[in-house]
Amino acid sequence: MTTPPFQDQAALVVSASRGMGYAIAAELARQGASVALTARNEEPLREAARAIREETGRRVLPITAHSREEKDRQAAVDAVMDTFGRLDLLVCTTGINPARDTPAIDLDLECVRRMFDTNVLAALGYTQLAWHAWMKDHGGSVLMMNSVAATNVFRMPAYSAGKAALYRLTEDLADQLAPRVRVNALAPAFIRTGFMESSTTLPTDAIAASYPLGRVGEVEDIARAAAFLLSPRASWITGVTLRVDGGKAVATVTHDRPHPAPGRPVH
Repeated sequence: MTTPPFQDQAALVVSASRGMGYAIAAELARQGASVALTARNEEPLREAARAIREETGRRVLPITAHSREEKDRQAAVDAVMDTFGRLDLLVCTTGINPARDTPAIDLDLECVRRMFDTNVLAALGYTQLAWHAWMKDHGGSVLMMNSVAATNVFRMPAYSAGKAALYRLTEDLADQLAPRVRVNALAPAFIRTGFMESSTTLPTDAIAASYPLGRVGEVEDIARAAAFLLSPRASWITGVTLRVDGGKAVATVTHDRPHPAPGRPVH
């Protein structure tokens, strides 16, 4: 029998009670990892942990934590180390976009600060903690959740600026933490989640028609790509932001292919 790629490893998936974070956590557990999940709301978090535990039979630890709070990040990493004794895989999927329809010239700067704290600094903070707690001495793999908004104009200036910063941060961390730790990112386009479907007035069929592969993304598409980048199969890949976009980057822009909102992490 083939040994699962994450056998005997421990993962921390930030903002994983639903959506892409949940799908990634479940996939890592299916492939052998013990998994810790964080989210702000305790009840859906515990339900998510129970579902993954029942499906996979793996150890699953729910941790109530707000990504923007430094003390919560520290408590989450401490809980992983206390429970599993190691932290091999870190996945940062947290993200907010309360100012998505606001032009840059009208942005409330305090709102922008909250977005950068959540979308950029939280990922950096978790990575720093994981490095010092385990990865510095034992190695590991880190995955950031970016967006196609990092490199495309979607009239979401604060969100896009944060994702552009995360793009550079991924490259800088990959350089500085090598060779012991690999750091990569995913950049989804439109992914079918409740949050995504509520963010556009376009029907799903119209959105699907805008992609060369003829469908919108599913959370399983993100989970499988995440598991690959985190796994030993990607052992010579670091500093990469992989677009998971149904071919949108190479699509010919026509009136038949509208521009749907990009994929955004759910927390």
